[in-house]
Amino acid sequence: MAGNSRRRGAVRKTNKKGATKGSGGQRRRGLRGKGPTPKAEDRVYHAAHKRKLEKQRRDSGRHVRERTTELVVGRNPVVECLRTNVPATALYVAEGTNNDDRLAEAVRLANSRGVSIIEVSRLELDRMTGSSMHQGIGLQVPSYDYAHVEDIIDEAAASGQGLVVCLDNITDPRNLGAVIRSVAAFGGQGVIIPERRSASVTAVAWRTSAGTAARLPVAKATNLVRTLKQFQQAGFQVVGLDADGDKTLDDYDGTEPTVIVVGSEGKGLSRLVSETCDSKISIPTSDWVESLNASVAAGVVLSEFARQRRAS
Repeated sequence: MAGNSRRRGAVRKTNKKGATKGSGGQRRRGLRGKGPTPKAEDRVYHAAHKRKLEKQRRDSGRHVRERTTELVVGRNPVVECLRTNVPATALYVAEGTNNDDRLAEAVRLANSRGVSIIEVSRLELDRMTGSSMHQGIGLQVPSYDYAHVEDIIDEAAASGQGLVVCLDNITDPRNLGAVIRSVAAFGGQGVIIPERRSASVTAVAWRTSAGTAARLPVAKATNLVRTLKQFQQAGFQVVGLDADGDKTLDDYDGTEPTVIVVGSEGKGLSRLVSETCDSKISIPTSDWVESLNASVAAGVVLSEFARQRRAS
């Protein structure tokens, strides 16, 4: 019968049904075990796993918002940023944008600085900027690399005549940029801003600082009061600017290592910050002028302290 031949190489066929002898190693494999039980957060069907994914998503979102780049839009702002050497990584130009002197200058400045020039569709630029009011051009600016508070304290203390400005309740980035420019101009070592409820070094601040933000360190303080106390422990006098101060700028000695604390034009210094100051000084002005802009006030005091130090 075919298939049952005894000749070499023949295949024996059988119609026998039912289990064959042995398990084929299945029982042996079943006794090996499956290893340690995974953590609840690693089991995809467990609620803890969903919570873990949600936390990762939130953390990832915060990280992106902190380190994301920013687009400066509009022809005049873009040209101004490029003129003042604001750090930039790319210049985006919408396809079909009408050329003019400002666009030509932006492209020329970007080329001279080695900034990539990327042509995109107008719809894509609308999506990137969240608006159609970009005038066909956008400059990508990287996020600012903040210094550490301790580094500014050490550098200012090592200089012998330390001069630092701390900002309290300053939310306008133009004021921040102007203060950075003044501190750099009058020999200061840095600017410190609160981590929350404060202006940050955005493209607007970069532009207002006229590029000095690239050289003068700016640090974020988690707790401004604690930071001021650190300066005091390092031998600095902490001076708050206040229209009702107990001293005036005319008779204050600013030759010692000093921290100038500037509050907003409307709110002034917060209570705890004011109480931490060693003294508060006012700037003499005409009677009918209520107060000075925060950045202007800081510039006036910095200029006077720099004059005193040159004369001493």
